[in-house]
Amino acid sequence: MSTTRTSTAPVQPQFLERMSPRAFVAEPLSTAQMEQLAEAARWAPSASNKQPWHFAYALRGDANWQAFSQLPNELNRRWCLNAGALIVLLSDKQASAKHSFDAGCAWGYLALQAHAMGLATHAMGGFSADEARTVLGLPEHLVPEIVIAVGRRADASTLPDDLREREVPSQRKPLAEVLSAGAVPAAAAA
Repeated sequence: MSTTRTSTAPVQPQFLERMSPRAFVAEPLSTAQMEQLAEAARWAPSASNKQPWHFAYALRGDANWQAFSQLPNELNRRWCLNAGALIVLLSDKQASAKHSFDAGCAWGYLALQAHAMGLATHAMGGFSADEARTVLGLPEHLVPEIVIAVGRRADASTLPDDLREREVPSQRKPLAEVLSAGAVPAAAAA
């Protein structure tokens, strides 16, 4: 896959190639694919090896799809309902004080595994955590962190005009803005 991204220091191509598209092919993932994604995620590091994450999912068209499709906000539903699966990433606040941080690392592993499998992922903060609690029957200690759309990538032409324009790899801040030896520069701390 070609990319318009370049790195300052040498990194593995997967980091530059992976992006969060909105255009998905409207076909379900398989249970085996979901298991492969979760298998990669479960190997993520975590504080005291507590592994405070859980991935609840619905495959496109299965018995859970309708309920899961109501979780993203209206803007995200415009595009994410073409994905092959929707995943709710949960973290367990009883397991670790760093539950959200650790769950985020597991999400990163899942995203990189999906990329290696030729799939695309897009994490969404725009969803109803209250609705996720209801749909999933969550106890208080499980926190809905994000909803993740996963599937085969479609051509950007399948998107509405305003989203099509955004269907390009985003750039990153310069390395000097995210790395410092010693004290954090005032500009970065602001």
